[in-house]
Amino acid sequence: MSMAESFDFDPVEHFTAGAVGQPGDRVFYLQAGAAGQLASIKCEKQQVSALAEYLAGVIADLPPAELPERPLDLLEPVISAWTAGMVSVAFDQAADRIVIVIEEVRPEDFQEPDDPDEPSASDRAPLSDPTRASLRVRLTRSQVVGFIAHATELVESGRPACPLCGNPMGENHACPRTNGHGPPR
Repeated sequence: MSMAESFDFDPVEHFTAGAVGQPGDRVFYLQAGAAGQLASIKCEKQQVSALAEYLAGVIADLPPAELPERPLDLLEPVISAWTAGMVSVAFDQAADRIVIVIEEVRPEDFQEPDDPDEPSASDRAPLSDPTRASLRVRLTRSQVVGFIAHATELVESGRPACPLCGNPMGENHACPRTNGHGPPR
């Protein structure tokens, strides 16, 4: 059973993604807040990118919305409540809100069973587990448009991608497309 805190922001005043650290050594967060309460959830860069990409597809089918005027930087203090696992997105048509639910990931999610014929923990986990901590936000279309723009900029501000394999470039980049010998000259 989870001991981590769950959060439900309806309405949400602040929803963003951010990173702490230098490119190549950044820790990413999703952050939400309202009424003086703030929740920072540690996540992967790929989760931020995938969420922004998915939301762009959702918002593309809806009437246009304007960018919010408030900045979307992380608010201090950035203290991780837990680490993000499964992310779900739904559209509440009646309320014109995009609902995002992020559930915590647990160490047992990565443990393989002792018996190879037994399903792994992730295969056994229900789609929504009430014992897991979660973050739930109900966003306006404007908040979603702002998140998409900010998250896309955040993800693209990291290390440049290798033109051959797409992996992040760095001092020790061994491109798999060149068998680790570097780009062709």
